[in-house]
Amino acid sequence: MSEKKPVAGKDGNKYVPFEARTGESSVVFFTRDLSEAGLQKVFDKVSSVLTGKVAVKLHTGEAQGPNILPRPWVKELLEKKLPDATIIETNTYYEGSRYTTEDHRKTLEINGWTFCPVDITDSEGVTTLPVKGGKWFTEMHVGKTLPDYDSLLVLTHFKGHTMGGFGGSNKNIGIGCADGRIGKKEIHTAEGSRNMWSIAEEELMERISESTKATVDHFAPHVCFINTMRNMSVDCDCAGPEAEPVVTPDIGILASLDILAVDNACIDLLYALPDGGGKALIKRVESRHGLRQLSYMKELGMGNDRYVLIDVDHDDAVITAAEAVKDVKPGWTPDRYNTFWGRNKH
Repeated sequence: MSEKKPVAGKDGNKYVPFEARTGESSVVFFTRDLSEAGLQKVFDKVSSVLTGKVAVKLHTGEAQGPNILPRPWVKELLEKKLPDATIIETNTYYEGSRYTTEDHRKTLEINGWTFCPVDITDSEGVTTLPVKGGKWFTEMHVGKTLPDYDSLLVLTHFKGHTMGGFGGSNKNIGIGCADGRIGKKEIHTAEGSRNMWSIAEEELMERISESTKATVDHFAPHVCFINTMRNMSVDCDCAGPEAEPVVTPDIGILASLDILAVDNACIDLLYALPDGGGKALIKRVESRHGLRQLSYMKELGMGNDRYVLIDVDHDDAVITAAEAVKDVKPGWTPDRYNTFWGRNKH
């Protein structure tokens, strides 16, 4: 007798307010300081778990993408805190400037990721990691060299995403560590479909989360998460210079040892922005049913959706999401890192 096909969950378009959540709480650190110093400040709060050979997973972006993390921030962080670390990436599933390893290497140079080693982990093949407790996968295909590392820093540019609704730490790992030909296809494409993007909404969020779980389980407890809420277009850095113009105000940087807590805190900050400042990104998240990323991570036991928000700018005071963003003004203002050659031309 054949097994029943899994059924995706529901309500990925419905936001659950903090007070309606139940369960244990994790700690999330927050700074408004969007700078090299701010990044190092929150890194110090979570970095004690990093040991041995450290991989840094970040989105290096399509060629001349305007919204990726400022390279000076990352360069100084690695020079001062992780001098022997390696940035890791995988090739893309779609045909863009990172589709082949050769083109990917050229794009890394164009975008300025030349100050430390970058390991394109699927450049020489794939391996698998087990998915414990999943309903879509029992294993996920990842880059062959991913298991060569002892620890993982997930350094994420939090933003929107064309299909996922938003791209936080979950998307950074779930898509970003899956290899470009097998793993990403398993996440995005229904078996036998000619449409490479045939899986969407709740099922896509669940597949991304299961892929993430494989990587997080592999590295745990030597894994930590930093989300930077800056240059938050509704489009991912996959869109490069064609990303929709940024309209959501910059907020700050968050860090945690709990992937669900840090992604959920970012979502809460968007919903808490004064004067509807988060409405464009919220519309993108809800229209793609992206909130299923959060509820499914909780179902998988990947973390807590409740958290204690620590304001590292004010002696580690405990604050709410609304207090964290109460002084944020509507609209987006470019900072000094928005003058490099890939600046959005819209």
